Amino acid sequence: MSRIGKQSITVPSKVTVKLERQKISVSGPKGSLSRILPSVICCTLNEEGNQLFVEKAQNTRLAQALYGLSRTLVANMVTGVSDGFSKKLQVSGVGYRAQMDGKDLVLNMGYSHPVRMIPPPQVSIILEGPTTIVVSGIELDIVGEFAAKIRAVRPPEPYKGKGIAYDGEVIRRKAGKTGK
Repeated sequence: MSRIGKQSITVPSKVTVKLERQKISVSGPKGSLSRILPSVICCTLNEEGNQLFVEKAQNTRLAQALYGLSRTLVANMVTGVSDGFSKKLQVSGVGYRAQMDGKDLVLNMGYSHPVRMIPPPQVSIILEGPTTIVVSGIELDIVGEFAAKIRAVRPPEPYKGKGIAYDGEVIRRKAGKTGK
């Protein structure tokens, strides 16, 4: 039994939820999102308690597999339109820096050419300095995927720690060669 699927989703007062059969639409101050749930999953809204419940329509293995996933996806939609999601990345290394060119992100990471990254339209990028990148948006999966693409340009290496790392990420360091 899914422990995640059993939990209810609390809907903030500034968020409106609209249910039409399998389609759920959520709108809030940051924007609006919609998703079509699988046919083996149904969603109900408790108006007075502002609670959203995800339930299985059938008792099959497929319904059990999609139960917790569907609840998490709906909870991420509610959180995204009310608060939004963001990932912070740190660039470390001599001469490594990030800059904006219009809406594009240009990374100088020690290659022979600058790396230009075009963000998806649902994502916004803010530079808090030449070495701090903040990726934010209302869809958690798109924000996380674009942050992972930025990190993949130059992942942190274990000897000097140079590269792009998530804020708070622990980089396991290795000892270098020892001289005679």
